[in-house]
Amino acid sequence: MLRKLLTPVLLTFAALLLVAAGYWNINPDSFSSPPSQTRNENPVDFYAVNARSVQYQADGKLQYDMTSSLLEHVQSSDITLLSDPRMNLYRGTEQPWKVRSERAEVGPDGIEVELIDQVRVERTDAKGRPTILTTSRLTVFPQKEYAQTQQAVRIDAANGVTTAQGMKAYLNDGRMLLQSNVRGQHEVR
Repeated sequence: MLRKLLTPVLLTFAALLLVAAGYWNINPDSFSSPPSQTRNENPVDFYAVNARSVQYQADGKLQYDMTSSLLEHVQSSDITLLSDPRMNLYRGTEQPWKVRSERAEVGPDGIEVELIDQVRVERTDAKGRPTILTTSRLTVFPQKEYAQTQQAVRIDAANGVTTAQGMKAYLNDGRMLLQSNVRGQHEVR
């Protein structure tokens, strides 16, 4: 009889001993640690759907007009993310440069604009001749009127096609420096 009573008491004592050992092995610092970071590290502080921006030059002529299906501003980096941006860049002329890409990142104060994926820059001159530049990525510095890429570039013009790896474009001068692997196919008229 004593043996029957002793077995449950020993099992209960062993269970209490395990619970006590577990209690004292708990690290008290685990209760004071901050919760894990589950929120976004780069929160968007504002956004706009179907955004449009128009800017004029000091003389009143149209500088550019731009649209984007979605504009998001990241507070921590002051970078603005654009989805499906489209820009008509007039620079005081009647024939605009039409610029588009799948997305873009505009740096603080608009100093640097990174056009990303399926970048297309096109213009038709006064004589109706089109020029189309395509690449996968293009960095534009609007105040300096300068653009560059290290990616493959294709330029379709009225008299032929030119391809290259990398480009520097000086928009004020209308000059482009193609970096390497330059190939051209041109028609003589």
